[in-house]
Amino acid sequence: MHQNTADRRSSLLVWGALAVVYVVWGSTYLGIAVAVESIPPLLSGAMRFVVAGLLLGGFLLARGGVAAFRMTRRQFFGAAVVGLLLLTFGNGMVAVSEQYISTGLAALLVASVPLWLVVFRIMVRDRPKLLTLAGVLVGFAGVAALSLSGAQAGSTFGIVVILFGSLSWSVGSFMSSRIAMPANPFAASTVEMLVGGVGLTVLGTGVGERVDLAAITGRSWTALAYLVVVGSLIGFTAFSWLLGHAPISLISTYAYVNPVVAVVLGALVLNEQVTGQILVGGLVILVGVALVISIERGGSPRSGEDPGKPGDGKPGDESAEADRVAPRDDPSHVSGGRPPRP
Repeated sequence: MHQNTADRRSSLLVWGALAVVYVVWGSTYLGIAVAVESIPPLLSGAMRFVVAGLLLGGFLLARGGVAAFRMTRRQFFGAAVVGLLLLTFGNGMVAVSEQYISTGLAALLVASVPLWLVVFRIMVRDRPKLLTLAGVLVGFAGVAALSLSGAQAGSTFGIVVILFGSLSWSVGSFMSSRIAMPANPFAASTVEMLVGGVGLTVLGTGVGERVDLAAITGRSWTALAYLVVVGSLIGFTAFSWLLGHAPISLISTYAYVNPVVAVVLGALVLNEQVTGQILVGGLVILVGVALVISIERGGSPRSGEDPGKPGDGKPGDESAEADRVAPRDDPSHVSGGRPPRP
């Protein structure tokens, strides 16, 4: 009786945490779009990640002292490089692109990240399974169709920017499992967010962005606060808890649920138009991603393995790379193996 009750409670907690990851990371695309209505895109990301990094770092110091940040220079450098790739050039480009394309289109194109990771594996002479390659071809066919249809209905520039951001996010996720990283994943995420935030500050000011506090609307402030607290901190905590309490095959479903959530929220809240071409192209991408993840995850995955999310940073195993997604924050996507947001 007690065992059944405990099992039921554990199951409810798992599905509750999974729902948080589904909705929170899917909603970060909407949050970014609202934030950049009156805050320059790159500097809005800088504000988000610097604040989130300071909050997370402060919590770690209060709880474990400086020992939590014990790392070598090489590990610090590794986390810093991953932070620049995931957050500065990955998440930063998501924010820039959403000035030109819909949040739903952005999320669907970011969903191509697992496909790029398979391409990188081929480049380092790994040999994915034949069905994995089939999934990659299907997924990229969807990316091509979505890019062409999106360019007609939106901005070619925005599509090019989001694809560049997705590529950077993929490189950062791929590297995070192959370079020295801090042993404490929360400390790694803190470094990634702070360095990524500084990188966004430098990049934003370099291209002429300036923050006019008087011009920022209450709506954008609210969205920014949501991205910091809910997107980067609560979403990250829920994801990290799931890694130790749920099968990776279940956790990795966020890779194709997040874009669906983003499309629905964009249509409901921002009245974004969802065309038949976008639906078909997006569905093809998600089918390709689902095929790649299911094949790479074949067998009975162990609970606690890390599927990764763009914007994270913890080393993962070879099979985990297939679903390291997601501009966040994003990502959404708190990076390679843990998340600092989309």
